[in-house]
Amino acid sequence: MLKKLIQYIYTGWCGIAFVIPMLILALPMVIPVLISRKLGYITYFFIRIWVYCFSFATGIRFRGHNKSLIQKGKSYIFVINHTSFLDAPAIPIAIHSPLVALGKKELSKIPVFGWITTAFAVWVDRSSPESRKESIDRLKELLSGGTCVLVAPEGTRNNTDKPLLPFRYGPFKLAIESQIAILPVVIHNAGKLMKRGSLLLTPGTIHSYCLPEISVQGLTEANLDELTQSTYQLMRDKIVELNRLEN
Repeated sequence: MLKKLIQYIYTGWCGIAFVIPMLILALPMVIPVLISRKLGYITYFFIRIWVYCFSFATGIRFRGHNKSLIQKGKSYIFVINHTSFLDAPAIPIAIHSPLVALGKKELSKIPVFGWITTAFAVWVDRSSPESRKESIDRLKELLSGGTCVLVAPEGTRNNTDKPLLPFRYGPFKLAIESQIAILPVVIHNAGKLMKRGSLLLTPGTIHSYCLPEISVQGLTEANLDELTQSTYQLMRDKIVELNRLEN
């Protein structure tokens, strides 16, 4: 009972540590990208400051590995696995390139978080084919302007014991049509610090691993399934390897 009470108090403190720095840094995070996407690096700088504040206050650490695989100034479609709300603060530490994320519309309704992240997210209503098409068209537009894009190809949070849920074709079709390379990123341990079905948090370290980029040069829609499945297998193998090393 005492352990549970301590965890509730800790989770409440984490919520405060998440929101307060975000409120303080809201204007420097939002204003640059509202002026121009070319100022996204300023926004991203303040986003990382927010993550460091959250990490310092809560004891939840974020470590990025193999970041040298990301070429500065190059556009990518980053694909990540998704197991926890803690994936959000892990991303700016794993990836230092300014980016725009595709997110489910429900997140835009979260007080404070939703309003601020709208400046650097494209929201999609997954139940609406029209919304999905509009979001993909918007991502194509951003990619053509040199902006990196981030998508979770599982489509939703993985609340199972499986390493990954099946991938949807959307981000891979986007990569082929835009001829922009895919760079997979595996986020590890986030699901253990915020277990499925619970809002309670536990202190610990979340590791993110960049994997080698996957070129789509010359690929067509005929290669869509192969590209999707090979990326899935690459990320799944890394997750299985990390789980094995941990046990």
